[in-house]
Amino acid sequence: MGAEQTFHRPVMVAEVLAHLEPARHGEIMDGTVGGGGHSRALLERYPSCRILAVDRDPAALEHARAVLEPFEHRVSFRSDRFDDTAVELAAEGPRLSGALLDLGVSAHHLDEDARGFSFRPEVPLDMRMASSLLGEPTAADLLNDLDEDDLGRIFRDYGEEPRWRRLAKAVVLLRQDRPFRLAADLNEALAKALRRSPTPKDRARVFQALRLAVNQEMESLERALPALLEALLPGGVIAVVSYESLSDRLVKHTFREWSRECVCPPRLPRCVCRGVAFGKPTVRRAVRPTEAEVEDNPRARSARLRSWRKAA
Repeated sequence: MGAEQTFHRPVMVAEVLAHLEPARHGEIMDGTVGGGGHSRALLERYPSCRILAVDRDPAALEHARAVLEPFEHRVSFRSDRFDDTAVELAAEGPRLSGALLDLGVSAHHLDEDARGFSFRPEVPLDMRMASSLLGEPTAADLLNDLDEDDLGRIFRDYGEEPRWRRLAKAVVLLRQDRPFRLAADLNEALAKALRRSPTPKDRARVFQALRLAVNQEMESLERALPALLEALLPGGVIAVVSYESLSDRLVKHTFREWSRECVCPPRLPRCVCRGVAFGKPTVRRAVRPTEAEVEDNPRARSARLRSWRKAA
């Protein structure tokens, strides 16, 4: 197993390579470089491409530097959120032939208890993808400081939790006795809201909601996509790998809107909008990992790959 796979095993590598093939001669932004697996595969397969490797996690970026060292003359690195980089690139004008966003958390995040992404009882409620030195609020901070309405919105909007009201109320009641600190504390609140022992799916929904809120993941994606559209050269490709329905839905709807010739309200007598599609999706439906990949890497099970190509 390669060094990049000990940090995080890249998902659907062959499929990502195929979707980014039109970008093989230009610069590709890997907005979530992680362990460097996808970038390494791109550099090996396409000798003419260059990679802009971006990650908000300094530990991930350091690991990617080591993995991609054999290709250092074709790689530049940036410690940043992918949406901030995308906005900066868009302001400079089109330059990218391709962009890849592999969303969600890495195996490194899940396996390192100190990072606080797991719902194992003794794990601290942290969930920050970036360094703790940046002063961003942790999951515990949100649970201890937000009011009941704001907590409810997180559980409802980001976790699609059907008992979001009861869960928010349970959190507020429990923190009166002691602050939330460990995953066990949130598991206790969830058990009170459900009035039963939570299943792994129950916990996954709620912990996902907090992770998305802590890292502002949906806001980053909403901001990055239109910026990447502006930063793409004609014929450029965006590929996005999502692991939960909210992100996949946003990508799907965005690519669909970009592919419409007319976006005017239906009651207008004539078209007054752009009147032309920006491009089109490269596949009709999201690409799923093969059964063989899921068997070899169960964490790939929920992955969905969508890609879109800008008009030439």
